[in-house]
Amino acid sequence: MPTARETILAALHVRLSALPPTALRGEVLPERVPAEGLLILRDGDPGEPEVTLSPLRYHYQHRAEIEAVVQGADRDATFDALCASIGTALAADRTLGGLCDWVEAEAPQAVDLPVDGAASLKAAVIPVVLHYSTADQLA
Repeated sequence: MPTARETILAALHVRLSALPPTALRGEVLPERVPAEGLLILRDGDPGEPEVTLSPLRYHYQHRAEIEAVVQGADRDATFDALCASIGTALAADRTLGGLCDWVEAEAPQAVDLPVDGAASLKAAVIPVVLHYSTADQLA
């Protein structure tokens, strides 16, 4: 049976997979970036939980990361649309179907990356904070 953490990350990946860009999880950057862009979900860090007693609960603010990458002549507009679509997808259900207490993305800091012999990449890491609670740190 998967842990709460894995169930939540899988649900976030499913949410991202519904968007037009290709969505991967934990993969390396491929040689080619699809025209509509690329998203790579990184599991991130659950951090140190806050603990409450009676009943015992561990409350996490897990920081996952979405690497967003676009390439091409119109990469600024494509990148903007890509970030907006991520925000819209997360805002549609801030609890990922009741798995989380709250899901919220932070603002990306975009960078342009030159590529030899090809159009530059525009990329950013978009932190996503997943608020959830578990009865066990390993569950």
